[in-house]
Amino acid sequence: MSAWWDRYVNPPTGPQTPRQHLTRKVVRRIHWARTEGLGRVIEEDRLDPRPRLRAAIRKRQWRRSHPLPPGSAVPVYVVGLQRSGTNMLMRGLDEAPETEVRNENDRVLFHRFRIRSVDVLRATVLASKQQFVFVKPICDSQLLDTFLDIEGLAPGRGVWVYREPDSRARSEVSKFGPANLLALRDIAAGRGGTRWQGERLPEESVRLIRSFDLDAMTPFTAAVLFWAIRNRLYFELGFDRREDVLLVSYDAFAADPSTEMQRLCRFVGVTYRPELDEHVDRRVSHGTQPLDIDPRVRALATEVHARLEAAREAQDRRMAAANAHTPSERSAP
Repeated sequence: MSAWWDRYVNPPTGPQTPRQHLTRKVVRRIHWARTEGLGRVIEEDRLDPRPRLRAAIRKRQWRRSHPLPPGSAVPVYVVGLQRSGTNMLMRGLDEAPETEVRNENDRVLFHRFRIRSVDVLRATVLASKQQFVFVKPICDSQLLDTFLDIEGLAPGRGVWVYREPDSRARSEVSKFGPANLLALRDIAAGRGGTRWQGERLPEESVRLIRSFDLDAMTPFTAAVLFWAIRNRLYFELGFDRREDVLLVSYDAFAADPSTEMQRLCRFVGVTYRPELDEHVDRRVSHGTQPLDIDPRVRALATEVHARLEAAREAQDRRMAAANAHTPSERSAP
């Protein structure tokens, strides 16, 4: 089983040929279908063409009735960490006719889940005829400020999505196995600069990772530690001090989809419609009992989660004050 994981499911250890990449992709889909269920795979990867076709027709009709001057599309970057609910958000936002949605499997904008270049990103947004272009550069979340400050584009928005660490860890390990653990080992060994997981990490975070016995660490402990290290970047890179970046909680979204989608729409400027969140199931996550993980990692994750929750609540207070004397959010008839 270990050899099978290493060959097909774990992240590759070196360059891959197109054939190797395709083989790995197919095998991982089969594994995810077995562990997550075929329905979840079809839903997450949007393999059913019918919803996409209906959305494409609505967007084409919107373009015909709402011609926009070239270069006026607003870029919105949805970032955070894998298995935190970003697919759920993008699926809902794609239902709005004024949006263009570009996930990390988009071959024009992404190569192996990373933005090809700032120039390609700029050209893609400038070429859009929709009002908003939603891009999901999850593996480039650490570059959010770079994307928001690209010259020549309309002022953009950033959306940092986070999820309760235990439920995210369960989902991560279920789908990706020990991938977070392998990434942490590379970072500790000084190879963090060769992979996105280690980019722009403060030296303090690298020292913290090295302070653990990563050879003895379990995949669940590693997933929670990686969650904490990754989400601390929201504060360490100053995103909490930017008015153009919104925190979104997956757990709050799952508990009250309509309220949270309206909150997001107000921030971005998208017209809210009930169909944007009708796909969200109020389902229980992968588990409700706390994971049995390293106590130091538990304390760190608790601290980071509390900071995120406090920052989101502070954003809500600022947004409420700003909207106190303005009309309520637009809703489509």
